[in-house]
Amino acid sequence: MPATVDGPDFIALQVTDVPAAAAFFEERLGLRRAPASPPGAAVFTTSPVPFAVREPLPGVDLTGDARPGLGVALWLRTSDASALREQLVEAGTQDVGPLLDSPFGPTFSFTGPEGYRLTVHGG
Repeated sequence: MPATVDGPDFIALQVTDVPAAAAFFEERLGLRRAPASPPGAAVFTTSPVPFAVREPLPGVDLTGDARPGLGVALWLRTSDASALREQLVEAGTQDVGPLLDSPFGPTFSFTGPEGYRLTVHGG
């Protein structure tokens, strides 16, 4: 039988400023750092899939005009999308969209660190 993949096991956004991106996810979204992270990265204790921000891999140039992650949809789960949206708006987060109904509960999108477009759902 051929080998197969079970599904996503780790997600990392490559960023040019790891401390600033890590602070955004900690302070605005309430993520908590894992006890240990490899050099050049900040890993968070997310579930069911671990999440991190990290320095770009060799050959990755994030200085161009293209938006990072273009074409990738990264959804984050919360227990209260409405309250989180208001927190982000009050904190001055860029481009927070309206709260919309979806098959996954209330949802909204916003621009996160270094231009990544993120979507939140739940609650």
